[in-house]
Amino acid sequence: MRILLVEDDRTIAAGLCYSLQAEGYQVEHCATCAGALEQVEAGGWDLLLLDLTLPDGSGYDICRRAKALGDTPVVFLTACDEEVSAVMGLDMGADDYVTKPFRLRELLSRIKSVLRRSGRGGGETFLTFGALTICPQRAQVRFAGRELALTALEYRLLLTFAAHPGQVLTRGQLLEGIWDVAGNFVNDNTLTVYIKRLREKLAAAGDEGRISTVRGLGYRMEGE
Repeated sequence: MRILLVEDDRTIAAGLCYSLQAEGYQVEHCATCAGALEQVEAGGWDLLLLDLTLPDGSGYDICRRAKALGDTPVVFLTACDEEVSAVMGLDMGADDYVTKPFRLRELLSRIKSVLRRSGRGGGETFLTFGALTICPQRAQVRFAGRELALTALEYRLLLTFAAHPGQVLTRGQLLEGIWDVAGNFVNDNTLTVYIKRLREKLAAAGDEGRISTVRGLGYRMEGE
């Protein structure tokens, strides 16, 4: 697995490179946004580990370009623990978010989890609901053959529903399903917003009514 580490703190970068290589990863380090963008353009990465604040730009810039080019998983590293920064990163497609200072074992666990969810190195399987198809290995959703552009949270929400077709899920179950390791960023209002956005995107694609409200209980994804 090839990891691109973008971190301007040389001490942190040296420690991370050593630890990741000891785990069997191939690691390339960049200290600037410009250098990282060149590496992203070259391609071939299994995961991007991005510092948020860089001397000549932002990790957001690198994430946007990476997501425009493909589905490479992205994990942000940042000293900023404000909720708005976390939401911005996840909204643009980041797969996880780790706040400095962090424990090395926790970071390694999250990297493995993101790689596992992205299906790197594994065969593909599909979840199909009529014309709606989900490929968990690629984190890709299609309706009638056309790809739906979902944010990371919208995708996790849909995947949670898809794992329990026809079942009523409470708000608590949905919150647990979409946030897993990033649970400290969640709130009930956020869930309401993302359910609304997911419904709107499905309806715009032609799959209206896929997610229904069960009054007083929760929500249900229709289909087998």
